[in-house]
Amino acid sequence: MKVNWQDSLEETEALSTSVVCLPPLPTVKEIDWNRLVIWRINRYIRSVYATIVSHDGRAITIDGHRRVLLSGSIHYPRSTPEMWPDLIRKSKEGGLDAIETYVFWNAHEPTRRQYDFSGKLDLIRFLKTIQDEGLYGVLRIGPYACAEWNYGGFPVWLHNMPEMVFRTTNKAFMDEMQNFTTMIVDMVKKENLFASQGGPIILAQIENEYGNVMGPYGESGKAYIKWCANMAQSLDVGIPWIMCQQNDAPQPMLNTCNGFYCDNFVPNNPNTPKMWTENWTGWFKQWGGKNPHRTAEDVAFSVARFFQRGGTFNNYYMYHGGTNFDRTAGGPYITTSYDYDAPLDEYGNLNQPKYGHLKQLHDVLHSMERTLTYGNISTIDFGNSASATIYKTAEGSSCFFGNGNENSDATITFQGKTYVVPAWSVTILPDCKTEAYNTAKITTQTSMMVKKPNEAEDSPSTLKWSWRPENLDNFLLKGKGESTQSQLLIRKHTAHVLHAFVNGKYIGNQHAENGNFHYVFEKEVKFKSGRNVIALLSITVGLPATFKAPLGNDPVVVDLLGLGKGTAWINGNNIGRYWRHSFQAKMVVLQHVTIEGLIMLKNV
Repeated sequence: MKVNWQDSLEETEALSTSVVCLPPLPTVKEIDWNRLVIWRINRYIRSVYATIVSHDGRAITIDGHRRVLLSGSIHYPRSTPEMWPDLIRKSKEGGLDAIETYVFWNAHEPTRRQYDFSGKLDLIRFLKTIQDEGLYGVLRIGPYACAEWNYGGFPVWLHNMPEMVFRTTNKAFMDEMQNFTTMIVDMVKKENLFASQGGPIILAQIENEYGNVMGPYGESGKAYIKWCANMAQSLDVGIPWIMCQQNDAPQPMLNTCNGFYCDNFVPNNPNTPKMWTENWTGWFKQWGGKNPHRTAEDVAFSVARFFQRGGTFNNYYMYHGGTNFDRTAGGPYITTSYDYDAPLDEYGNLNQPKYGHLKQLHDVLHSMERTLTYGNISTIDFGNSASATIYKTAEGSSCFFGNGNENSDATITFQGKTYVVPAWSVTILPDCKTEAYNTAKITTQTSMMVKKPNEAEDSPSTLKWSWRPENLDNFLLKGKGESTQSQLLIRKHTAHVLHAFVNGKYIGNQHAENGNFHYVFEKEVKFKSGRNVIALLSITVGLPATFKAPLGNDPVVVDLLGLGKGTAWINGNNIGRYWRHSFQAKMVVLQHVTIEGLIMLKNV
């Protein structure tokens, strides 16, 4: 389809004049001259520092320049504020240009009109940390998130509202969605965090993967997605809005792709660049399931193939997965760990060789930015899934040699020279002569995690456990035969709940009341002569223990593998569920403990 460049130019000019978000100028009758001076100063400052973000059919443009953008997802509630600077710094060192995050509605509004932006929910602090590191931000407001998050990010109270129907032209839902979305936008605007205000956020997302579920909604679904687009545009954020997995995204929404591979994705408008909002670096873990793994070679192949075929924006989902603290893990049976086999592991360590292999790829792609975004594109098909793509400008050329065959290497002859491209790989030649990178060839340094003793523990633990059988004599039960006399079993107990069994038969239970754990269990029973087996099942609902935090500022991991199934708190903070049924769940993360910690465990 031919692009009408005049219409595109007019649209770009319209965007350019609307990027500065300012309050309306007061009328003459209402003029407060002090306010007017402040208004003019703010207008000047924002006009100087504002970033103009737009797009054309090739790329996102920043201040008029087409960009190759590499982004990574880090969800702020899945790590701690103390971790954020290090995570974002490592992301930058890994070659990323931007950090992408969802906004989690049920975390911020657990009760209707009561909001929480404290601690790891401090969205503004997270966005400012991104800005401090000199990276861009991509804000996926949703407010439906999915993300393997509890209830997809929707508050439970939303479900309980009268006549509520989610994600359709339902007035109750649309009113609540607009209220939350507007509140988030206003918060971000107040801190001047949109690029149009000089901030880091260059893209915003409304809704999330609605195209995957909209079929049963029929015409109401189509009307709803148009309403979402209009509502988002009315918020006047001065940057482009995106919709992922939404082939019919109405203009000016940019439709984007999610998946393991998006090289065949085609945007729904010639003025929309080819964008990938979720390149899945791994997968989520399930209790009792296998540990998901996606090789560094395959992730690199997917990215290189995407850029070979015209892509210019790639976001890794996840770049750092983190931890499902509290009860935030969604279904089905998602573990506390949200490691996702990402380039930065659950605790913020480099996941090698994935981190290093992708870093090298990013360096090569950035070196080709102008050629990839402005060059003329031509392709040579060599058959058997082998091809060469050439990007050519007046300054020079860059080439991709792709081999989509999973089983055999490809031999490509180009400009009189022969190249061997391994199976299922892409070779990149920034000058179309010398191979700078191949997705199947890992040359990055790898590392091995080594267990280190906790140097803060200056004395051995005095905690002792006893679960061996104990012999109890009863003078009434000496000799042969069976006693007809009732016995009184008395047991002083300090656990929350006690279940008692005699010779395998359940005889009763007792539990603590009003915080008094020193109760006495009394029950009349009959014993047989000889050996009797008394089994007492003690249930501790909350088990407090203390430990000294290791020295230094590195993340700390608490190993709960020896316990059963339950939930753990550190200094009053819920760090999530544990369950020894799953190998992946044996490590529950506690980040940056700087004082002696109190751990509370709740068994279920």
